[in-house]
Amino acid sequence: MGSAPGWDHMKAKVQVMKFGGTSVGDAACIARSAQIAAGAAKDSAVVVVVSAMSGVTNRLIDAARRAETGDRQAGAALLDTLRQQHEAVLAALVAAQEARQPVLRRLQEIFAEGQRLYDGTALLRELTPRTLDSISSLGERLSAPLFAGALAALGVRSEAVEATELIVTDAYHGGAEPRMDRTRERCEARLRPLLQTGIVPVVTGFIGATSEGVLTTLGRGGSDYSATILGAALGAGEIIIWTDVDGVLTADPRLVPEARTIPEISYREAAELAYFGAKVLHPKTLREVIPAGIPVWIRNSFAPERPGTVITREGRRIGGGVKALTAIRDVALISVGGPGIVGVPDVVGRTFSTTAELRASVLLISQSSSQNDICFIVSAADAQRTVEALRHEFAQDLAHQVVEHITVDPHIAIVAVVGERMHGTPGIAGQTFNALGRESINIIAIAQGSSETNISFVVEDQAMKAALLATHREFGLHSPLSD
Repeated sequence: MGSAPGWDHMKAKVQVMKFGGTSVGDAACIARSAQIAAGAAKDSAVVVVVSAMSGVTNRLIDAARRAETGDRQAGAALLDTLRQQHEAVLAALVAAQEARQPVLRRLQEIFAEGQRLYDGTALLRELTPRTLDSISSLGERLSAPLFAGALAALGVRSEAVEATELIVTDAYHGGAEPRMDRTRERCEARLRPLLQTGIVPVVTGFIGATSEGVLTTLGRGGSDYSATILGAALGAGEIIIWTDVDGVLTADPRLVPEARTIPEISYREAAELAYFGAKVLHPKTLREVIPAGIPVWIRNSFAPERPGTVITREGRRIGGGVKALTAIRDVALISVGGPGIVGVPDVVGRTFSTTAELRASVLLISQSSSQNDICFIVSAADAQRTVEALRHEFAQDLAHQVVEHITVDPHIAIVAVVGERMHGTPGIAGQTFNALGRESINIIAIAQGSSETNISFVVEDQAMKAALLATHREFGLHSPLSD
């Protein structure tokens, strides 16, 4: 396959562009996003990664849950609705009947596969993690041919590519981990020849496959992760995540109206924000690009003229050290304790090995200095099974009152104050807690990482908004951000 003119120049400028669910939400959104990708393709080699259209994945999963109860109509009814939706979008994006036909055939194949999956689930009344992954992936697999068709209608050569051909993962369904060596080999073999001839691959986000070819998913919101996996595998010059916000903000604007866009942050700051609930990034997104130092942009596909936020290795210093605040609801505080655990060496180890076996992600840990209590926070979805597993693990200890209680409090929230250079700025913890004290906000638990990139504290759920507003004002984050 011959190289396009100027390929050596372009090779250093591979751009990976990911378009989220709202950016491909309907025909107008896909057309706007395709224009963005087409503009970039004039100057560099471009790989596009797409999410499912807004809301589609949730609807696919809901119908799968209903099929599991034996409801044979749920899947058929949803697929019929989605067929009409996607075919109407295709008709709006691709005017020529001849150009629509191959895309239409591909959509029909995917719908037929979806119908078989729903029928099998309803027949067996069983929804395995493997089947749920296959059903969950249908939305992205429908989006990619539509987006490729939209690019072709703009005169850009493109090809829809399923990420099962590219991203090799382990076999953990619902949250698979990539195998980067194999993924690099696959990307070089499959994507590089397309890029060399000026073709824009449009890749399904969120999914991968085991080395045996069994489809897996990277976890909810995993299309961002797909983009950075592919960017790292191809040695991209930059990755742009196109979404419906102007970048990374100093706080959630729905809770803090004065929140502002941050021009540049570091990988570590962005990872902390993602980990503590900032919706703009999937928590695993930056893992593969950090070693290569590839910049990742967060930009608004509805306002592409705005610069957005760039995430880099160093970030950019701003006055005061604090860059942003974030908060998580839908979490629960689990406490293991009682005076009997003082000096018992294996309580901590047993607590967290039990939690790890469930793959429950621990968001924050705090232990009293007297060692009477270990408390930690997990997502609300993991809370009940975590408590049950701990009560089983410590059944003997509870019976003999070595461990007095294992309790759960679902009415809490975490607020995190984030900034890479906070450790060089004295008094930040004091300022934070003074601001909360002035508002009479009770702090339930506190944790500060050894990196001092964030201070996290736990408050009652109903106090979360007041805590965010107080700390946002305290650190002057409502003012324009500058060096």
